[in-house]
Amino acid sequence: MGSMKRYAFIDVLNTANTTEKMLGYIVDWEKLTDYLMNKKSCTNVFLYTGIENGDTDTAAEFALLSKKDGCVVRSKPVFAYKNRDKKFSCKCPNCQTETISTIDMGYTKKSNCDVELGVDAIERSGPDTELLIFTGDGDFEYLVRRALEKGVGKIQIFSYAGKEVWAGMTISRFSTKLRNLIAEKSDKVFYTSLLDIKNTIKKDLPNTA
Repeated sequence: MGSMKRYAFIDVLNTANTTEKMLGYIVDWEKLTDYLMNKKSCTNVFLYTGIENGDTDTAAEFALLSKKDGCVVRSKPVFAYKNRDKKFSCKCPNCQTETISTIDMGYTKKSNCDVELGVDAIERSGPDTELLIFTGDGDFEYLVRRALEKGVGKIQIFSYAGKEVWAGMTISRFSTKLRNLIAEKSDKVFYTSLLDIKNTIKKDLPNTA
C-alpha cells in the first residue's frame, strides 16, 4: 500500500458561523489552507462556499485561494432563510401569570454545496486516504459512514462541540448525529475543536482603538 494521502473538505459557511457566533473569531481562509497543507500535509484542500451577489471582497478572496497549488474552491450564490423563532414561557411566582416570550433566531445563510462536498470526499475515500472535514452539520453523517464503508483510514471532524446557555436554552452548533457517530466509531472518527487552532487560523483584524 502506498503512502497515506490526506484531503481536507471545508464547509465554509458552517465553519464561519461556528467560529464567529460561538468562539468570537473570524477565520483567515488563507491561514487555514496553509495550516492544512503545511502542518497537516494535505494533498488537496477543498473549500465550499457561498458568495453573496455584490460581495466583491469575498469573491476576490476565494478567487485568489483557487490559484494556490492544491487548493480547490467550489462556490455558489448565497441565499438566506429565516430560522424558526424560539418560544419560552415564564411564570410569575406571585400571581402565577404565564408570559410567553419569543426570541428572534435571525437568518442563516446557505449556499447548498453539500452535494459537491459529498461527491468530492467519496471519490477520494479509500484505504490509503484520510479525510479532514470542517463542519458541524449532521447532514454529513451519511457521508462519513459511506467513507468508512469504503475503508478510509481515518476521518477527522473539525468543529466546536461546546454548548452555551442563552435565554434559558442550551445552544450548540455541533450536530448530535456527529457526536454519536464519533462515540460509535472512536477508532476511526476523531474530533478536533476549532478553539484549539484559533491562534493559527484566526484573521488579524485592524486595531480600531
